[in-house]
Amino acid sequence: MGFRDHAFFILLLVAASRHLSVRFQPIIKAQVRDLVLNATDSLYRIEFSDVSTNFITGRASLSDVKITPDTNILKKMVGLKHAPNNIYYIQLKELVIKNFHPFNLLRYKKVKIDLLLFDNPEIIMVNKQLEFNELKKPFSDKSPYDYISKFVKELKVKTIDLKNISFKYVNKNLAIPEVDSIKNLNVTLKNWLIDKNSVRDTSRFYLLKDVVINLNNYSFATPDSLYHINLNQLDFRASSGKLNVKSFSVVPRYTEMDFGRAIGFSKDRFDIQMSNISLEGINLPLYVRKQELYATDMNVDNGSVSVFNNNELPKKTEIKIGKYPHQLLQKFNGLLTIKQLNLSNVDLTYAEFDRASKQKGKITFEKTSGSITNITNSDKIKSKNPYMFANLTSYMMGQGKLNVNFRFDLTANDGAFSYSGTLGEMDGRTLNRITKPLGMVEVKSGRVKKLEFDITANDNLAKGKVKFAFNDLSVALLKKKKGVII
Repeated sequence: MGFRDHAFFILLLVAASRHLSVRFQPIIKAQVRDLVLNATDSLYRIEFSDVSTNFITGRASLSDVKITPDTNILKKMVGLKHAPNNIYYIQLKELVIKNFHPFNLLRYKKVKIDLLLFDNPEIIMVNKQLEFNELKKPFSDKSPYDYISKFVKELKVKTIDLKNISFKYVNKNLAIPEVDSIKNLNVTLKNWLIDKNSVRDTSRFYLLKDVVINLNNYSFATPDSLYHINLNQLDFRASSGKLNVKSFSVVPRYTEMDFGRAIGFSKDRFDIQMSNISLEGINLPLYVRKQELYATDMNVDNGSVSVFNNNELPKKTEIKIGKYPHQLLQKFNGLLTIKQLNLSNVDLTYAEFDRASKQKGKITFEKTSGSITNITNSDKIKSKNPYMFANLTSYMMGQGKLNVNFRFDLTANDGAFSYSGTLGEMDGRTLNRITKPLGMVEVKSGRVKKLEFDITANDNLAKGKVKFAFNDLSVALLKKKKGVII
């Protein structure tokens, strides 16, 4: 076959492809709309301005795509106790279909697509927890295959890529709905299959073999505009249930001294830097269905938490009751369970600027490591195990080894908890970093031999035993004279 024959053959294929594209365009439009209607039990409709196809390359695209729920159908489904907890609104300029193998559709009534590409989609997810879904069976009486079987025998998509998603989450479970949004999100759905048996394939979830989520360099301001939350390189894979975050930070917008001045009263200022964060055993279907985050393990390697308060500013009257960690956990919006949190090499610092001494005192707990178990606000889990435990080791002021064990009662109305532990040897003079500025007391000499403590506490009181062993302790009371502590 010569060059002219090749050229003629190619032109013939192109002409045939265009002819088929024009001929089948109305059929494709109708079938796509019917397929979406039937696959979603008439809940969703798809609209688009144009469809283009190339039967040679197996490429097609839909322009100006909108996928929206039918509110009348949704109301009927709620009445029949058949509605889902999550409703989606999707809009994008172009939906690209690559390698859709048209002859498989024509000959075998099977839709096989290598890639569905959603580029820069805008997605709104509305969540409303419906009681009848709590006890729903793992498999529906009617599978998605029942909805598409009159059109095709099989629908298979190897990869569904959603690139640079603009995502908005609307929580309608509150008296006033809350809205969260995120941008630059990438989601890849692997091996989506609808056939006779896929709905009962236990290796799949939502008919998928895997879900991969990636988010880079995400930042947002807190509602009070006092902090920026930064997250770098989040990666999640549903098949392994593992999520990794390269770094996470809570960064104040103001310096230590300007923070309280900006809001007009004394308030704790937090500065948090964490790296190498991972969660394992995440249950993605549970999160999608109920927005309940469940993980078997969480690990944090390397980080710091710094707290600062300017005590020379006016104090705002604030109720302190209900502010212990386990009480705040119970007030957290949404269900959260982490069976075990492992910490390694985390530095904790508390500093305060004193109005009398005009100096900053600071206490540090360095290289903190250990574990916290049964972190939960789930009533179901608390009924089986009502206690959260924390077993931690740290170095006070970088010297004295501190071992402390906490037990928090997750069901106590008064915030009951207990803690016990020991502090090992250290030079007492290192405490001057906090005693001189905040207590006007100087440790002249002395060595801490051992400090033992066993305390029980709640919102109203704390009681227990403390044993303190030391050598050659000498302290001096200080006073301020002409701006200098002496």
